[in-house]
Amino acid sequence: MTRIKICGITSVDDALLALDAGADAIGLIFWPGSRRAVDVERARAITRVVPPLVATVGVFVDETPDQVRSIADAVGLSAVQLHGQETPLDWARFPRPVLKAMPVEAYADSPWQQARAAILVDAHDPVTIGGTGRTVDWEAARAIAATRRLVLAGGLTPDNVGDAVRMVRPWGVDVASGVEQAPGVKDPGKVRAFVQAVREAR
Repeated sequence: MTRIKICGITSVDDALLALDAGADAIGLIFWPGSRRAVDVERARAITRVVPPLVATVGVFVDETPDQVRSIADAVGLSAVQLHGQETPLDWARFPRPVLKAMPVEAYADSPWQQARAAILVDAHDPVTIGGTGRTVDWEAARAIAATRRLVLAGGLTPDNVGDAVRMVRPWGVDVASGVEQAPGVKDPGKVRAFVQAVREAR
């Protein structure tokens, strides 16, 4: 079954919405440059309402492992997602699962090919770091998904995620802007429709 992560959660209400819809994970963004960023205090309030079997994933950009570990411990994150120029050697002994984000076209030459981390492919934008609303090359993503755990992101919506799952066969899908009514504010109807579309994809 394809796992579903609703990213860019900024409130307890939106976390509860994602949980009620059936999401397997929520994403909390700790990069200050994001319109969906949260601080430790707000993130802690959100993770308190998340049950143990739902993953809480922190999104970071070019932080050190020690910095990320400190936030992860304070908030109670179950995994971390890296969107910067991080190298696998620095993260090899990190005590939580690591998800490395990159443009799909960067995978062929990436040192992360040999790492244990799962790979998330997203549309590249050095300014927004995700949440662009642009799709990636699904054929290229499918080739990666055939060899390792892949989370597909980039421009996914309730209208196209079913086709994406059927074509790419990813381990998981990740959505932020595709289920929002405004940056950082989720749309209940879109969240539920997105989850339903993934569950119905064959």
